[in-house]
Amino acid sequence: MDRLVKADVKEVNLVFIRGQKCSTTFKLTNLMHTMSVAVSLNTTNPSLLSFTQLFSVIPPLGTASFTLNLSKPSDHPPLSTPLDNVLVRSSMLPTGKANQEDLRRLFSKHGPHIFKDVTLPISFVGPHVIEFLISSSSSKTLETAFILSKAISWCDESQLTCLLRPAAMNGNSYVVSSLLDAGADVNNLDSDGVSVMSLAVRSGDLDTVQILMESGCVVDHRNDRFLHVAASSNRVDLMEVLCMGYLDIDVNWVDSEGQTALHVGASHGYVEVLDFLITLGSDPDLADHNGWTPLHCSSMEGHVEAIEFLLTRIRYVKYAVTKEGKTAFDLAVENGHTDLYDMLHLGDVLHRAARKGDVDQMKNCLAEGAKANGRDQNGWTPLHKTAFKGCIEGVKVLLNHGGRVDVVDGSGYTPLHRAVEAGHAQVAMLLIGHGAKANIKSLAVPFELDSFKNYRQDKKSLRSVCMYSLDSNMHV
Repeated sequence: MDRLVKADVKEVNLVFIRGQKCSTTFKLTNLMHTMSVAVSLNTTNPSLLSFTQLFSVIPPLGTASFTLNLSKPSDHPPLSTPLDNVLVRSSMLPTGKANQEDLRRLFSKHGPHIFKDVTLPISFVGPHVIEFLISSSSSKTLETAFILSKAISWCDESQLTCLLRPAAMNGNSYVVSSLLDAGADVNNLDSDGVSVMSLAVRSGDLDTVQILMESGCVVDHRNDRFLHVAASSNRVDLMEVLCMGYLDIDVNWVDSEGQTALHVGASHGYVEVLDFLITLGSDPDLADHNGWTPLHCSSMEGHVEAIEFLLTRIRYVKYAVTKEGKTAFDLAVENGHTDLYDMLHLGDVLHRAARKGDVDQMKNCLAEGAKANGRDQNGWTPLHKTAFKGCIEGVKVLLNHGGRVDVVDGSGYTPLHRAVEAGHAQVAMLLIGHGAKANIKSLAVPFELDSFKNYRQDKKSLRSVCMYSLDSNMHV
């Protein structure tokens, strides 16, 4: 005979409860028909896991219950690798009776009279173990997979479903997948109607989002603001997956404040987010409940690149006002974002002044921060416009403020070309004196003086100007 007793379990499962002294019970049966058996119980971690009674006597063919205690309450399950074990030893007891001291002496002596009947692994199970695995940063290993599977097996469907939400919120894709496989309800909503998917998107974990999507997670776009959340974290990859998985997503859906995901992306200055959403049809001109457009949001925060991008996409709202009567430019001024002044307002004023030849206004704009080389929708700089206007004083002002003579407009013309086109020889000479070249190589169209018919100056004078420019350039 190699053992005297038999356990009713192959392992001891202890339901862990945070902050409590947990315990579990199992049974041992005496296999001897005519003789009592003395039993000794111990664990591989006696300071943490112990028995109420270390020694016991079991009558012939009798059964006794034994309670294993977690002696120290803890906020976290004391998981170990390898697992702690219960050690069961036994010895025949012909007299059938013995006190605790007698039994202690009996098992203190090694020899063939002591049987090592069984070793039972101890597993901590239950919802609190899963909660710990969700929040812990330990990597997925065979050991953690085993612990998780054991803990899950002791949970009912409602517990699994409740655990699915924190698992999704933490972006723990492995736990999410395991809970779903065990029967958690992927379409359970909280009291506010928010889905598990919303929590996964907030976590930013793409694997978790895809697992939930593949599991048939149904969402309500009235409560789930996926794109808003993804936009706030600059996660275009998440937005792509969500838009492909939920084709009914409305990219212009608004939150409680009337803001779209585009407003959110603009507030953070995420240009890739703005580009993605507008490409899918998000309206950059849409205002929220307070009259704020995405441009207002970016201007408030001083996001230069985002504003540059939005200005190429908006149609009507550059000068739209909020309910407080403020434009995007007003918000930039209030918050001291001086690098936005030109693109939001001063640049337009400078272009108008250059077109009209209003030199005083041009000087004011430049003094306030307008850029001398800003372009309009046709690629014209203020210097193009003053050159075409023939305003030599305006040309001088712009040149003194860094106006570039080599900039080409949308048609491939420099300010010199525009001056010649309009027949302004003095302006042309001034530009040439500042380095303008008639044969600039980057032009999209050739410089053909004879094609300019409508000018006020003498054609020979203009031709001599251009020939002077060409000849000067050849000798440089």
